[in-house]
Amino acid sequence: MLTPVIDEDGAPFWEFTARGELRIQACAACGELRFPPRPCCPHCRSFDSEWRLMSGRGRIWSYVLPHPPLLPEYAAQAPYNAVLVELADAPRIRLAGNVVAAPDAPLNSVDPARLRIGAPVRVAFTEIDGVTVPRWLLERA
Repeated sequence: MLTPVIDEDGAPFWEFTARGELRIQACAACGELRFPPRPCCPHCRSFDSEWRLMSGRGRIWSYVLPHPPLLPEYAAQAPYNAVLVELADAPRIRLAGNVVAAPDAPLNSVDPARLRIGAPVRVAFTEIDGVTVPRWLLERA
């Protein structure tokens, strides 16, 4: 798996995931949520920010099933999914990830036939190469 590149603006996101928390950056001046994290609010241009705890629930907004040729790190796990999850408590925020059967399960652990747009999911965390990443578990609709 490719590990994320952690920059100064996004570092708090990864610190929170290491604690098992899904938090999204918000403007401390106008309250607007923003992702990916950045230094300035695109709505009011304030540089003041805070990190809000999310419920960890969402729905599949979009997904793909990558086809070969794939990066060598991923080829052995095909077929797998890559999803965009729209957060339940922040509908304009969408996070990329994978739907898996359990937090530490391989990327191909969910039958692609079970995926659908709008399917409810909840976040789960797993450590990969020293970084705790969010993944998604299907919930019953």
